[in-house]
Amino acid sequence: MRSDKQKKKKRKGLKIFLIILLVFVLGIAGYLGYAYWKTTSTFNKIHTPIEGKENASVRLDKKQPFSVLILGVDERSGDKGRSDTLIAATVNPTKNKIQMLSIPRDTKTTIPGYDSNPHKINAAYAYGGVKMTDATTTQFLNGIPFNYYIKINMEGFRDLVNAVGGVDVVNDKDGLTLATQSSEGNKKVFNKGKIHLNGEDALAYVRIRKSDAEGDFGRQKRQQQVMSAVAEKALSTGLIWRFDGILNAIGDNIQTDFTMNDITRIAKDYRSTLSNVENLQVKGEGSRIDGGPWYYVVSDAERARLHDELAENLGMK
Repeated sequence: MRSDKQKKKKRKGLKIFLIILLVFVLGIAGYLGYAYWKTTSTFNKIHTPIEGKENASVRLDKKQPFSVLILGVDERSGDKGRSDTLIAATVNPTKNKIQMLSIPRDTKTTIPGYDSNPHKINAAYAYGGVKMTDATTTQFLNGIPFNYYIKINMEGFRDLVNAVGGVDVVNDKDGLTLATQSSEGNKKVFNKGKIHLNGEDALAYVRIRKSDAEGDFGRQKRQQQVMSAVAEKALSTGLIWRFDGILNAIGDNIQTDFTMNDITRIAKDYRSTLSNVENLQVKGEGSRIDGGPWYYVVSDAERARLHDELAENLGMK
């Protein structure tokens, strides 16, 4: 078990798309009036509230804590897909802390509004989109509400990586191999050390699971690693002339219920939280239920622990 000191260790990573928005939008908009117009236009395109959902009340102008559900969805032509990545994030400006809880996609749960049978949590998106995923994740976490969501199309993720000119990451494992062939017709193999990833390579790198001894947890780390690298690159002043490409990639592959005003407020008043990111991990065991599908089984006690951790950062009583 990690110590409290380890859990509170500050990290550069985990600047998922949320943090690209929080900092990148504000910084670039200050340089060009056109950039501000373009950014506003992009937000008008991607702004998609969850139909019929009344978000838990939060006052950003009063610097209240808030929560975000982040979905990386594996959508392909003719296939709605499932949530390949599911992250529950909480942001507390008083504590200057962001929590990121990655929930394994094979986690066993029930899906409210669908049926009472056990399912993998990533199926909630296939059955009912963002709305059902939101409700399922809240139930799994014993009532943690989500004020906002961000959905990223993982197929379009390559566009974002290409828009910033590719990224450099340090791979800590030898022989990581994507089991299926890429669209370029070759199996992707990544060896230990510093590697440069274009969009196609990055998509393969963050999808690897079977050749990694850490399985889903290893994949989650790579997703966080690459998104962090994308954010670092997007925030560099040398990429100002890539602005159009970056926003086009965002506009084509992102949906969120954040408004432009929300992001501007967060970038102004919540920026100090970015230096302190706490990673939380779901503890469970792999199991086959009655000889059927493989699930990641999480105990009620663990779900209660996760609820309490997130609730504390949200200031819930």
